[in-house]
Amino acid sequence: MMKILLICVIALSFSQTTLAASDDIKEKIQSAMASDLRTTKETNRDQNRKPVETLTFFGLQDYMTVLELFPGGGWYTKILAPVLNENGKLYEAMGTNGIAALSAYDDFSQMEILDVKANMTKPPGELFYSLSDQILDLGVSDLDIIFTFRNYHNFSKDTRATINEAAFNALKSGGIYAVVDHTRRHMQATSNENRRRIDPVLAIKEIQAAGFILEDYATLHYRLDDELRYEVGRKTVAGNTDRFTLKFRKP
Repeated sequence: MMKILLICVIALSFSQTTLAASDDIKEKIQSAMASDLRTTKETNRDQNRKPVETLTFFGLQDYMTVLELFPGGGWYTKILAPVLNENGKLYEAMGTNGIAALSAYDDFSQMEILDVKANMTKPPGELFYSLSDQILDLGVSDLDIIFTFRNYHNFSKDTRATINEAAFNALKSGGIYAVVDHTRRHMQATSNENRRRIDPVLAIKEIQAAGFILEDYATLHYRLDDELRYEVGRKTVAGNTDRFTLKFRKP
């Protein structure tokens, strides 16, 4: 009886600690979302992109070592960097011109922009970017999480495979590869209307081929009224695209 009671006490203590950690990371994300550095255009997207729910789904903690691939204008960078600034580390790689100025702010002191040697081009007449060299070294290792938000669709099949392999090599065992992107109908041929979408089944197969295990998925960004027919920039779907949210783990 005493053994059972001890197990119950330990389990309750662990549960309370986990809940406290979860509340703490949510508060830090919400604090970062309130930063004056975020523009009105950025904050207007909070309801749609759900950063608290998305980042906690992927298991983000403030002590982690994290890489964001292709940060673009820094929508997620402005949230990740302050969360990780005190106890963790944030790396940014590839397509980082839009976030370079953020390094001057105190909340971004632990952010490091990696000088990744990658010649990314879009050949004339092609819809997708390609790497001229199919070997990619991100220059870091033992990462806890790699995030890529709405980028996977931008690249050719071979380049996606190269990026997936580089992500696998950069993560520690047990590390998370977090992928969010616009949904394309399954097995639909590429056209100008769907070029910024990708079939989630195809993405899963490609990422598993790099050695990852699909651990979980979320319906946070499922949108019933996106018919998956039109380009994501069209007024009828802009800001309301159906997106898949996939969580992979390196064994």
